[in-house]
Amino acid sequence: MHTIQQKLLRLADTYNIGNMSLRDVAKIIDVPHPQIVKHHLEQLERKELIEWDRENKTIVKRTTGVVSNSDFSIVPVLGSANCGQADIYADERIEGHIKVSSLLLKNKKSVFAIKAVGASMNKANIDGRSIEDGDYVIIDATDQNICSNDYVLSVIDETANIKKIIIDKQYGQVCLISESTHEYPPIYIDESEATKYFVSGKVIQVIKHPVN
Repeated sequence: MHTIQQKLLRLADTYNIGNMSLRDVAKIIDVPHPQIVKHHLEQLERKELIEWDRENKTIVKRTTGVVSNSDFSIVPVLGSANCGQADIYADERIEGHIKVSSLLLKNKKSVFAIKAVGASMNKANIDGRSIEDGDYVIIDATDQNICSNDYVLSVIDETANIKKIIIDKQYGQVCLISESTHEYPPIYIDESEATKYFVSGKVIQVIKHPVN
């Protein structure tokens, strides 16, 4: 996301910037021209990150939850997660939205999407779908009933990754493994390292990147 758009979203947390002149907004966020502000507000509106009511002069940030009607749901995309080594920083900044058939979401409401990076899960099987580079992975953030052999989005030292989880209660450890046509080493985590590791949610669906 462009830094100007990030500044506008932060400003919208405090002020109704829809009731401010573009020139005033430009001064606050240190942008040289009001039309630059207008351009980036329109980009945020196009990404469905804000609701801009021009008649009533209001601009409000959209919530991060799923917005749906009977047929389709608008799912927030919260960045990317690595399907290789865990080296992509994990944050919860909305980078956009995707429109998905509600049936694909299995009637789940508290979900978000992560864009997969890498090939270490290209032999995974989520309802017959693998996870390949560029796919959108749908995460159920409310399902914390994690069992061995579930596919999860986990965060290790503030980096995000998608893996299959193996819970080894006998030895007090968790193993995150890849399922790939390539060799990737597993990640072993001791129970004592719980503060450095947590599961953000369970993988429930994969929206495949279209193939030309």
